[in-house]
Amino acid sequence: MTRLPAPDAPPVRRLYSAEETRELDRRAIEEEGIPGIVLMRRAGGAAFDLLRRRWPTARSLTVFCGRGNNAGDGYVIAGLARSRGFAVQLLQVTDAADLSGDAGRARDWALDEGVVIEPFASETDIAGEVVVDALLGTGIRGAVRPDFAAAVERINTAGRPVLAVDLPSGLDADTGVVLGCAVRATATASFIGVKRGLMTAAGPDHAGELTFDDLGLPEAFFSGTGAPVGVGLATLGADDLLLAPRSRDAHKGRFGHVLVVGGDHGMGGAAALAAESALRCGTGLVSAATRGSHVAAILARTPEVMVRAVESRADLLPLLERASVVVLGPGLGQEPWGEQMFDAAVASGRPLLLDADGLNLLARRPQRREDWVLTPHPGEAARLLGCTTTEVGADRFAAVAALQQRFGGAVVLKGLGSLIAGGEDLVLAPYGNPGMATGGMGDVLSGVVGALLAQGLDPFRAARLGVCLHGAAGDAAAAGGCIGLAAGDLVPHLRRLLDGIGAGDRS
Repeated sequence: MTRLPAPDAPPVRRLYSAEETRELDRRAIEEEGIPGIVLMRRAGGAAFDLLRRRWPTARSLTVFCGRGNNAGDGYVIAGLARSRGFAVQLLQVTDAADLSGDAGRARDWALDEGVVIEPFASETDIAGEVVVDALLGTGIRGAVRPDFAAAVERINTAGRPVLAVDLPSGLDADTGVVLGCAVRATATASFIGVKRGLMTAAGPDHAGELTFDDLGLPEAFFSGTGAPVGVGLATLGADDLLLAPRSRDAHKGRFGHVLVVGGDHGMGGAAALAAESALRCGTGLVSAATRGSHVAAILARTPEVMVRAVESRADLLPLLERASVVVLGPGLGQEPWGEQMFDAAVASGRPLLLDADGLNLLARRPQRREDWVLTPHPGEAARLLGCTTTEVGADRFAAVAALQQRFGGAVVLKGLGSLIAGGEDLVLAPYGNPGMATGGMGDVLSGVVGALLAQGLDPFRAARLGVCLHGAAGDAAAAGGCIGLAAGDLVPHLRRLLDGIGAGDRS
C-alpha cells in the first residue's frame, strides 16, 4: 500500500505530471546550477540508502536497466552497491552503448567500480536478493514494447522484493494507468516531485511503499515564481481546513441544519447513515426526509435525528425551508418519488450535496451551480459526462476537471486517490483502503461533507476536509484488518479526528 513519507522525511508538497517533473529537472540544472550528473548521483544514492534500510540483510542485487536517465539512476545504484561489497547483477535491456549524456557517464562510472553488464534474456536467472527496476521512467508513451515487457514479466515473477526507481516501469506517470504491463514494486523511491500517477488508479498497487526525496533542493524551488503548479495533496490539519472554534456559549442554532433527502422503499439505511454522519460531524440540527416505512428504524438508530415521513413534494417543502444545507441522493432512487424529491430540493435554492441517485437524476437534468458538492464514483461520473467508465478511469484528473467545468461547485471523484476539484483548484486525498469497498461508505461521506457545509465551509473546503476525514476514519477503522469493515464503523473515528485537528472547543 502506498504511504506518505515518514514525518522526518522531506515534505511532499504537490504531485506532478511527467511534463512538470521534467520542468523541475530543467530548473534544478539551469536555475539552481546543479549538474545533471549530480542530481543523478543524489537520486541513485537516495534509492540505495532506502534499499539498505528496507532490506538491511541483503548483500546482492539484480538491477534491470533500460535507457535514459532512469537507467542512469540504476547504474548509480549498481556502482554504489558494488563499491560497498554487494554482489551485483546488472541486466541491460537494449544496448548499453546507446546510453549517452548523464546516463552514459553513470554507466562508465559503474563499470569503473567493477559492475559487469549482462544483456537481458527472458531465461536469465535472477541472482540478487533484491531486484531494482530502472527500466522505464516518465517518458514512456503507449504500450510497453515487447523487449521491455519481457523484462517486466521477469521482474514480476522473480519472487524477490522489488525497488522501483522513481516510477514502476510501465505505469503512466500522469494517470496511474498500466500501459500494457507494469512492475509490481515492493517499494518505490520518487525524486524531486512525486508523480501524480503513483497516488491514484493502479499506481498505489504497483508502487508499494512510496518514499520521496527532494534531492536537497530548497523549499523556495518548489514554490517560487515559475515553479510548476502540480496537483495539491489534501491532508488533515491544513490551516485553511479547520472549523471555527466553538465558544462556551455555543448553541445548536449556530452550526447549521442538514436535511437528508432519500431512502425510497428498501433503501432507508442510506439515509440513516448520511444523517448519523452529519450529526457526528458537528451539525447543530439534522433532519431526514424519507419514506414513512423507514421513520421508526432511523429513530431507533439515532433518536437525535428529526425524521419525517415524506410522500410527496408538498410534504418536503416545509422541511426545505428550515434547512441550511440539503444532502440529496442517499437511497433516493430514480422512480417518480425520487424525481419529485430531486426537483423540489434543487429548486429550493439551498446549498446541496448530491450523491448516488441524486447524481443519476442530475445526469438526466443537467444544470450548473456553484453552491453544491457532487460526489460521483466512476460509474456516476461516466453518466454525468456521457462517456464510459473506462474512459473516466483512463484519466481521472481530466475527468474530475471536466465534471467541475460542466457542473460547477466542487466535485469529488471517488476511488483510490480521491480527487477534489473546485474552480482552478485540484487536490488528491491520500487516504482510504480496500476495506472501504462496501455499501454505505458513500452515504457516510455525504453526511460528513453536508455537515461541514452547514458549519460554514465553502464547497471546495468542505469537500477537501470531508474526503480526508472520511478516508482517514476508514483507515483508522481498518487498523485491525480490512475484511468485514462496515460503513458505520467509521462514525466513532470521525468525531475523534475532528477533535484531533482542533475542531472542538478551543476557548
